[in-house]
Amino acid sequence: MKYTLGILLGLAALLSSCSRANEEKSAIAVPAKEMMMNAPPPSMEADKELNEGMPGPTLATPTAAVVAPARLLIYHADLRLKVENLPQASKRLDSLVQRNGGFLSAANEVREEEEWRQAMTIRVLPSRFRAMMAALGNLGTVEEKKLTTDDVTAQHADIAARLRTKRIVEQRYIALLARAKKISDVLEVEQKIGEVREEIESTESRIKTLNDEVAYSTISLVCYQPLAQPIPDAPVVSFSSRLVDSFYTGWTLITSVLIGVVAIWPFLLLGSAAWWAVKRWRRRLA
Repeated sequence: MKYTLGILLGLAALLSSCSRANEEKSAIAVPAKEMMMNAPPPSMEADKELNEGMPGPTLATPTAAVVAPARLLIYHADLRLKVENLPQASKRLDSLVQRNGGFLSAANEVREEEEWRQAMTIRVLPSRFRAMMAALGNLGTVEEKKLTTDDVTAQHADIAARLRTKRIVEQRYIALLARAKKISDVLEVEQKIGEVREEIESTESRIKTLNDEVAYSTISLVCYQPLAQPIPDAPVVSFSSRLVDSFYTGWTLITSVLIGVVAIWPFLLLGSAAWWAVKRWRRRLA
């Protein structure tokens, strides 16, 4: 009986402890549920961190933008300026060229009766091209201005591809030359190698020219200063000179009249004949 009573008391204590545990769990679960319901939705950053920490598929990331290749542009300008003082403008021009990191590739100076002119070719970096043009316009009066831009990107790529192909052909000819045994074959291959190398040198020269034109823009500048023409003084004419000149003028007039009369002799002859005929006709009537 005592054992039975002890067993019953133990079961009662166990049931009471289980009920208290269930109450505590329910009390804890309700606030947690409310917090989950009231919490804001997870952000993209949180999802990204969660996906990075877990295996399997991750969130999709935007693809990188395709970067367009740099364009190869050649800038060229033709500029004609009228200046008041050419030597002073030339000094200012040298200072502008040095300040903008350029250089003079050609220069020519001519002094004529009506103008004093300088023709120059200026090379400047493309980044300083517009600034250089604006500064040159302040040297004098712009009478002519022409700007051109050439896109040589495709042309440069085509020439570079041809150069690579020619170099591959050269290497193949060199390999054939190493395997050639006959003298005729050796001479023929060497001739082909020479022709290919000439084409390679020409292509390389063309690429260097394009690179130079792209690296430095070209400005063809003409500066000129008008020169005043001297007016000669009026000569002093004496009385005797004027008298001789008048005599000569009168003689010229007389000779001109005489020559004119001689020139119209047919009309004088016809007029005289008509006058004689009219006079005779009147006499018959009388």
